Amino acid sequence: MERVSTESDIREFLASRRAKITPQQAGLPAYGGNRRVPGLRREEVALLAGVSIDYYVRLERGHLAGASEGVLDSVANALQLDDAERAHLYDLARAAAKRPARRTRRARGPLPDSVLRVLDAMTDSPAFIRNGRLDILAVNRLGRALYSPLYSPRYAGKEQRIHGAKGEHTVNIARFQFLDPAGSDFFPDWEESVNTTVSLLRTEAGRAPGDSELTALIGELVTRSEEFRTAWAKHNVRLHHTGRKAFRHPAVGELTLDFDAMQLPAQPGLTLTAYSAAPHTPAHDALKLLAAWAATEEASTPAEEGSATAEDGSATAEDASAAAGDGPATAMDTA
Repeated sequence: MERVSTESDIREFLASRRAKITPQQAGLPAYGGNRRVPGLRREEVALLAGVSIDYYVRLERGHLAGASEGVLDSVANALQLDDAERAHLYDLARAAAKRPARRTRRARGPLPDSVLRVLDAMTDSPAFIRNGRLDILAVNRLGRALYSPLYSPRYAGKEQRIHGAKGEHTVNIARFQFLDPAGSDFFPDWEESVNTTVSLLRTEAGRAPGDSELTALIGELVTRSEEFRTAWAKHNVRLHHTGRKAFRHPAVGELTLDFDAMQLPAQPGLTLTAYSAAPHTPAHDALKLLAAWAATEEASTPAEEGSATAEDGSATAEDASAAAGDGPATAMDTA
């Protein structure tokens, strides 16, 4: 089943990339009037890549296992793949050949206290640490306030809180977005948000084809969400380093924030995402209002130890869960 799935992913990915490029974009003459395919034909890709038609057809059928780096580069150039798509093609080739993924080691065990202190020190920026499945593993106070719908007892039902490896709850952004009724309201730029979330999961699926928890999450979302299923079929991937993201917060209204996502070299597979706003802008004012709201909510709940620490002091990097807790004062609830 794994082999069939990998071959299917390769076939659909290459076919979808081929369909996006016109002969004009590829620098080829367009002969004739009607074309039966929306983009390049297989023989045109083969010509551009410098391989035989029969060989390219074999590649597009999913047989990437024996392809050399030179061939993969040629195909990527012919299809005008961006950096994320090129990396995904290599990941699919590794999966087909059953070679180790680029990230052979993934973070396990507790998140270091030094990392949690960094989160705590970011008092003016909402920030959190996630894994490739979009599980929130650690979050600072302002980040907890920004993502409060995911933690609120009103919304944090079984749709987006599942039991992790040790039996604790995990907050997952994708599960909340697609399966919780509050998801579409919290992300007002819905189409862009959907494309981003699905592209990130598709990218992670290429990097970690053996991740059973990721496979289960994708299976659940494909089964239960038509919007996810439609976006998943597009085979889009992306690198998510910087940009802007819109929110519709239940307490402070709509705000659009800049974000920067940074991988943690000492914690393979984990990403720290921080939001910010330029001074003297409506978004900056909204962040101030969010901080005031968080302080009010915190004052109304029992004091808890630590900001970005686990409830039990054992925040884990891969299996950590972000349980709802008693209020925004808890910045990290884990496995």
